[in-house]
Amino acid sequence: MSMNQTETSSAGSRAPKRQPHSSGLIDIAIRYGFLALLVGLVIFFSVFANGFAGPRSAVFIFQSVAITGILALGVTCTLVVGGFDLSIGSVATSSMMLAAYMMVVLEQSAFVAIVACLAMGALIGLINGLLIVKTKVPDLLATLGMMFLLVGLQRIPTEGRSIATGMSLPDGSTAEGTFSPLFLQLGRHRFDFMLDNLLPAPVIFLVVIGILVWVFLELTRHGRLMYAIGSNERAASLTGTNVNNYKILAYMISGVLASIGGMLLAARLGRGDIASGTNLLLDAVAASLIGFAVLGAAKPNAFGTSMGALFVGILLQGLTMMNAPYYTQDFIKGLVLVIALVFTFSLSARKAGGH
Repeated sequence: MSMNQTETSSAGSRAPKRQPHSSGLIDIAIRYGFLALLVGLVIFFSVFANGFAGPRSAVFIFQSVAITGILALGVTCTLVVGGFDLSIGSVATSSMMLAAYMMVVLEQSAFVAIVACLAMGALIGLINGLLIVKTKVPDLLATLGMMFLLVGLQRIPTEGRSIATGMSLPDGSTAEGTFSPLFLQLGRHRFDFMLDNLLPAPVIFLVVIGILVWVFLELTRHGRLMYAIGSNERAASLTGTNVNNYKILAYMISGVLASIGGMLLAARLGRGDIASGTNLLLDAVAASLIGFAVLGAAKPNAFGTSMGALFVGILLQGLTMMNAPYYTQDFIKGLVLVIALVFTFSLSARKAGGH
């Protein structure tokens, strides 16, 4: 018995010796694997896509990422509370159409158009939240229904046509209003950056909103409570947290951010283009989910989402510059998303299991 105990003890003491080294490698892979992939992607496109490494390409990537990133930050807020918002793309398109309708058709000022769009985003978020917490409709179904509702609603005032100055309206009249120059500056103004290359204003909006969302989620009591709800809703409720109010707040934030993204798109295009928001949902969802893999967070977070949006922008820009067929881009984007998430969560599970 004594010998067996000694052998067992000796074997037990020897077995864990490999764990620290293995665990350290897994930690490094989880934390920095995605960033290594991002750097590798930049190097690959810099070598094989002519002109990708230039500053103009970088500015174009930032511009394409800005609106997607803002929408993705809204999705992140709903993910934090254990929800999911599928209506963001249609909210953004509706905001774009509303802004155009207010200025071009109703001939209102930029201020009125902006207030109307923000109010619409908040109202849609409120309705989504109430459907989920009061009527107990699952978040995916509630926001999916809202998505279809908005896709149809935004087409009714113009009978499915895009909105631009001089267009014919359903009643036979002509739209004589124009976009306010001040409003257009939101999407077209450029700030001095890297000598002759200018940084588009939407990028500044993304940076500011990203910082605000990060501070709110990571550094405030409300943000920590939202994470607690997403982690264990029942436990959070037992501690006195008003779960329903925080869920509604998350969807209202998502709606407002989506409306901001739609306004920036309208300002950049100078028209209400009914088809411009087609890929916004997929790209924003991809960015927010890829954010789980950044620095091994394994949870929704503002910094990871911003990096995810940048990753999507780099990927699409590089593929475009390499003349990759447009119909392959969504496949490659989805493949990268699946690999990033499987890599992160499988390694995290392995680390937690001690294997």
